[in-house]
Amino acid sequence: MGDHSVTVTDSNNHQSTVIEIYPLGSYYFGSKDPIAFRDETVADRVQRMKSNFSARGLRTCVQAVMLVELFKHPHLLLLQVRNAFFKLPGGRLRPGESDIDGLQRKLSRMLSVNEDETDHWEVGDCLGMWWRSDFETLLYPYLPPNPKVPKECTKLYLVKLPASRKFIVPKNLKLLAVPLCQVHENHKTYGPVISGVPQLLSKFSFNINY
Repeated sequence: MGDHSVTVTDSNNHQSTVIEIYPLGSYYFGSKDPIAFRDETVADRVQRMKSNFSARGLRTCVQAVMLVELFKHPHLLLLQVRNAFFKLPGGRLRPGESDIDGLQRKLSRMLSVNEDETDHWEVGDCLGMWWRSDFETLLYPYLPPNPKVPKECTKLYLVKLPASRKFIVPKNLKLLAVPLCQVHENHKTYGPVISGVPQLLSKFSFNINY
């Protein structure tokens, strides 16, 4: 097995952080029972968000950025829901739950055989934060300068994958490996958060193992 790496140094001659990326073929992909989704309209979703905000305040979500190698290029792992839209693996935190604990719990629920085994996900740097200033608006990579209390904060974390592992995915979800070059600034297909991931990763070097 060989590897290909590009090491980048900044203006202060400090080596940037390196992400180890392993081939897609070294991972096993299986399936498990479907998970339940709320079948609701946009109006239903907005009403639910308003009710949750009144009861609990700011909603915090955590999502995972995980990379694999295919055709000598970094690919981002995305979940496709109902053959329609794409999302990063993750979800909403429980009250009082830490970012890391919550993300590990969500990843195990979505991608592991045993949902109780959460410590095998290596959660790394927080890559960025996105904010929803109102219930109907899109997420923005900054907190809009208005007096409103933000309704949602979504945090993206780098999750480093080992050289091999099993991904066990609910039957009503698809786990896809999408090239970073395809995701980059492709707002129409992937939305603003996912399409901005390549820029968030620009501070890292990739060590691609074949």
